[in-house]
Amino acid sequence: MSLLCKAIDDEDRKPYIVYLGSLPNDEAFSPLSHQIGILERVVESTSASDFLIRSYKRSFNGFAAKLTDQEIERLANMKEVVSVFPSTNFQLHTTRSWDFTGLNDETKRNSTTESDVVIGVIDTGIWPESQSFNDEGFSPAPKKWKGVCEGGKNFTCNNKIIGARRYNSSSARDEIGHGSHTASTAAGNAVKGASFYGLAQGTARGGVPSARIAAYKVCEFDKCPGEAIMAAFDDAIADGVDIITISLGGTFVTSFDKDPIAIGSFHAMKKGILTAHSAGNSGPEEGTVVSVEPWVLTVAASGTDRRIIDKVVLGNGRTLIGNSVNSFTSNGTSYPLVYGKDATSHCSNFDAQSCLAGCIDSDLVKGKILVCDASDGDIVARQAGARGSIVISPSEDVAFIVPLPATGLSIKDYEGLKSYLNSTKHAKANILKSEAIKDTAAPIVVSFSSRGPNSILPEIIKPDISAPGVDILAAFSPVAAITDSPDDRRHVKYSLLSGTSMACPHAAAAAAYIRTFHPEWSPAAIKSSLMTTAWPMNHTDDVSPAEFAHGSGHINPVTALDPGLVYETSEGDHIKLLCSFLDDARVKLISGENSSCPKGSEKGSPKDFNYPSLAAVVKPVTSFTINFNRTVKNVGLANSTYKAKILPDSKVDIKVVPQVLSFKSLNEEKTFTVTVVGKGLPVGSHVSASLVWYDGTHRVRSPILVHSKAASW
Repeated sequence: MSLLCKAIDDEDRKPYIVYLGSLPNDEAFSPLSHQIGILERVVESTSASDFLIRSYKRSFNGFAAKLTDQEIERLANMKEVVSVFPSTNFQLHTTRSWDFTGLNDETKRNSTTESDVVIGVIDTGIWPESQSFNDEGFSPAPKKWKGVCEGGKNFTCNNKIIGARRYNSSSARDEIGHGSHTASTAAGNAVKGASFYGLAQGTARGGVPSARIAAYKVCEFDKCPGEAIMAAFDDAIADGVDIITISLGGTFVTSFDKDPIAIGSFHAMKKGILTAHSAGNSGPEEGTVVSVEPWVLTVAASGTDRRIIDKVVLGNGRTLIGNSVNSFTSNGTSYPLVYGKDATSHCSNFDAQSCLAGCIDSDLVKGKILVCDASDGDIVARQAGARGSIVISPSEDVAFIVPLPATGLSIKDYEGLKSYLNSTKHAKANILKSEAIKDTAAPIVVSFSSRGPNSILPEIIKPDISAPGVDILAAFSPVAAITDSPDDRRHVKYSLLSGTSMACPHAAAAAAYIRTFHPEWSPAAIKSSLMTTAWPMNHTDDVSPAEFAHGSGHINPVTALDPGLVYETSEGDHIKLLCSFLDDARVKLISGENSSCPKGSEKGSPKDFNYPSLAAVVKPVTSFTINFNRTVKNVGLANSTYKAKILPDSKVDIKVVPQVLSFKSLNEEKTFTVTVVGKGLPVGSHVSASLVWYDGTHRVRSPILVHSKAASW
């Protein structure tokens, strides 16, 4: 092939992932040889291996390669291939929080077992020199550990960070702070006196501070390719991690057999590893949750009882409450206010009042506070040399770090500010440093947290649970920028971040905490214990189901240690579920088993998957009768009797048969049926209730949700 032809050929090739399912149970089988053999059958070149990007051969079977459209079509038609899909880039879903969940310094711990737990963090890497990852007092890595330290140049692991790998990067070192933040939230050491410029001061620690960390860097800055994510799962499973936390996701939902996180987490589940995955940051619109697979723990973000606010004192004496993490002190000085449209000589009023980039004249804002209609006006204000900025807040329930004295106001307060600005020629204001206040309404799911329903399996409620994800103080990369402003050159060791990215490691640590007391429990049992013991939450939206926002509720790790009953699901249950929407041949490849999918009526329904929550979709304006079949396992008291209680919705009639479950031994299982009868629901509406099994000590709560399909689904 000439160099010109090769260059043209390379331009036609794009990175794709070829998923081949489970590894055969055959010691003589060579995954790499098998993969290259498949590639050679479709690539019209003797050097097919030159196009191979990555081989998945430790925990499941597959590869990533640069392929043409014709080669993709050929591969997709091969009987050995489950799926072929593009390696797209995934997005990052980006102290006091653990005390709020009840997992505080006085909580009982199994320190020896906790030290043997390894949390795999698939993210942007880690900053190994952070005090949160110091290994003082740690013994060598657990004997079960099979991982390596391949962190690259000038990167050293220790007895805290026992493993590091990087994909498409020269180093596993975290350069943007996200991975260090999530890792320390899950398993960081207790570091006293941590704060963000004095804000949120206290002890920064992870939920399981004695646990070990294995870092898998799949993101180079904000680009997280799917082929790297698949490789990280392949390695993490084989390395011997116990829990995986992954705080990134796609922009939309794809089928399970074409989603790197769904594929990787499925094979993790097969090996007894629970994956916690962030729900996404595209709320509050319905149907935005991107983590929908039933074998992962999907985590929404909620606030804690500590809320960070910022006050603005106007020249007329009025004080407005805004949202920002403003670390700057004004020393009591007020500065003149200038509206964006009055700070330009070359832009239209509309563009200038929004403070669009390039519109604001530095000479007109020097020594003044710039008032902007757009939420990102603080960056333009900093660039133009303003003394501060006041903008419309993008969200009233979360604060973000600002690059200069600035705050965001609600629309109502912002209009009040503009009225004051127009009432006098000498309008001025003093922006105070941010402060923390008590939020008695917490926990409430934050507006940006992605909502259900589950767009692939609407009978499985997603998210599963909520955890703290607002203004979380945790370790940060000291070389990373703390705001999006290129003029903000501050660097910190601990920072305040918000996102479902921050909620996810809270749930992962809660799962790890449970595992330290119940190492024999399956991923499903751990997940069930967290869901059925979750706190009921406040909900401010009467139209959308609360379950679409927070699933079963807010994590309650200490109570989850003793849930009483658990909803167990086996690998076979998951395979049967896959059979409901994948063909028999592909399910066999994924499972690595020769068993066939059930036929006809025996195929079952996703609503009968033994999930800790109960959901069904009905036709609008049609009477319905729904039966949910469930099985629970006794993990509480050997001799115990549970009675069913329904917290009902008046629009439906709900019955449980039998109403009493009597157990004679531990691990004994009992089956029951929940029947929901109701009249027709309007399009896009819902009814919800709760089933509680109670034995006098344990309250095993499961949400019940029946929803009719909206026109937009």
